[in-house]
Amino acid sequence: MKRLRAIAMRGDTPVLALSIVTGITVATLIAGFEYVSVTVLLERLLERPLWQIALAPGFGLLIASLLLRFPGRRMGPGTSDEFNRAFHDRNPSLPLRALPIKLLAGISTIGLGGALGLEGPSIYAGSTIGLGIRDRFRRWLRREDVKILLTAGAAAAVAAVFKAPATGVLFALEAPYRDDVNRRALLPSLLASATSYITYINLIGHEPVIPFLTDPENRIGLNVQQLAIKSDTNIVWFEASDLASLFTAVEVTDVFGALLLGIFAGLGGRAMAWLVRWAKTQSKTPSYIPRVLLGGAALAGLALVADMAFDLPLTIGPGFEAMEWVVRPGHGLGLIGLLFGLRMAATIVTLAAGGVGGLFIPLAVQGVILGQFTGVMLESDRPGLYPTLGLAAFLGAGYRVPLSAVMFVAESTGGSFVVPALVAAAVSQLVAGKSSVAEHQHSVRLGHLERRFTLPVTSALDTDVLTVPSDATVAEFMYLHVLGRRERSVAVVDGIHYRGMISLTEVSNLERSEWEDVAVGDLCNSALPAARPSWSLRDAIVAMEQADVDILAVTDAEGAFIGMLSADDILKLDEILDETGG
Repeated sequence: MKRLRAIAMRGDTPVLALSIVTGITVATLIAGFEYVSVTVLLERLLERPLWQIALAPGFGLLIASLLLRFPGRRMGPGTSDEFNRAFHDRNPSLPLRALPIKLLAGISTIGLGGALGLEGPSIYAGSTIGLGIRDRFRRWLRREDVKILLTAGAAAAVAAVFKAPATGVLFALEAPYRDDVNRRALLPSLLASATSYITYINLIGHEPVIPFLTDPENRIGLNVQQLAIKSDTNIVWFEASDLASLFTAVEVTDVFGALLLGIFAGLGGRAMAWLVRWAKTQSKTPSYIPRVLLGGAALAGLALVADMAFDLPLTIGPGFEAMEWVVRPGHGLGLIGLLFGLRMAATIVTLAAGGVGGLFIPLAVQGVILGQFTGVMLESDRPGLYPTLGLAAFLGAGYRVPLSAVMFVAESTGGSFVVPALVAAAVSQLVAGKSSVAEHQHSVRLGHLERRFTLPVTSALDTDVLTVPSDATVAEFMYLHVLGRRERSVAVVDGIHYRGMISLTEVSNLERSEWEDVAVGDLCNSALPAARPSWSLRDAIVAMEQADVDILAVTDAEGAFIGMLSADDILKLDEILDETGG
């Protein structure tokens, strides 16, 4: 038994085993969340009279706000953003007690017609469960594995809610960074994602999340009709597999269309990111009643306008009905453009009013609509191509997850259109720049020392230091500080006001006989930079290098002396953080 225990505790075995447990747990919880949100509430809501459908989102927002404010003790509506925040925290924490409240708020928002996605609460649930399992079995894990199960839980959540295991892995690895990935969590995320997917489809079923991507009628229907017209003259019958390979081949025009769509999606992603940031700011305002009432009224108006324009309230819910509508042939550019604007407005209003949900599906919806708009504008004869490319490009640009977006297309279409999707996603990334709808994303992974440099100077600040007044003699400085305390540089402070630094460099040109007659204030160097408490250690190191010193005084904005920061203290801090897990 001891030998078996030793094997079980060896290397990555515990974290891999717990990743499987995380995947099963997350899938089971999300299956229940989706069933209640979609089957019990949203699908039944869409069968109700129009006036009830239009008013329902407002009630959902009110319930969500009350849940977050009272049982949640003024909890914020963030979901997938909380995964990014926790990932970058030194000691990540997502309390289990908050999970039921966030899920109930998500159910009320999405189930009653809010224009957000199921994946937000799902990612929050996966991350929380991953951290909860990590805390329960902490003694089995290594210190460097502290965030592995957090990432594995998020991967399991995306894999389940989209029925796309590879997409789940890539999303969890890409989401914390705008221009990088978290490689260390790859293997646990693979296990958690695969386990979650298997569990989920056995509970919910195999039905695709976005039906048009796997619907042959939408993807090659028009081409089949064209072949049928020509079949009497010079074209023989094709098998179904021949048709699929024929019409998913990459053409030159597809690449040019993907380039154009990538530009459109990049610009749209930038606009969406700006609007989302504004909406998230509004959602944090304390006066929630006016915010919810205005949001509910706006969503009701949008639903009525959509019903008049499309004979369906296409602004209600995450947007699957809108995608199914827009890919049907025969719609003009005006209606498609109107739907794009109405859906974006519904998402922003739901978010600004404090709704709880994700942005993955809303971004995918905007991408499909934009792709169809581009395809109709270019008079494309390949149904399904441009909506699919738009999904990859807009989603990748908005969330800064291009690999996940393309993988989602690949998994959902069986590999069709992947090459032009890669082109569209790459171009959209370039055009979108650094903008992102996700909060708390870092640009790239920081190395060991780089992470230390992001700390504030207060983390290494020494406030228990002796200073010297400007009227003290050089002899006092030399005997008390240099010879008595082995200090080479000392701050010159009168009362609380910092005057400069005195060091051996300033004294070196002074004769020994003059020490008793010369005041420190006459020699101190007042040109040296003084750090501020808001500086990072990186800022302080740069200032030290530019001034060619290894110690800085720290003062407030008014010049009041606070303490000293030295290069030695920064090195000691690094050692302490390494020893304590920092």
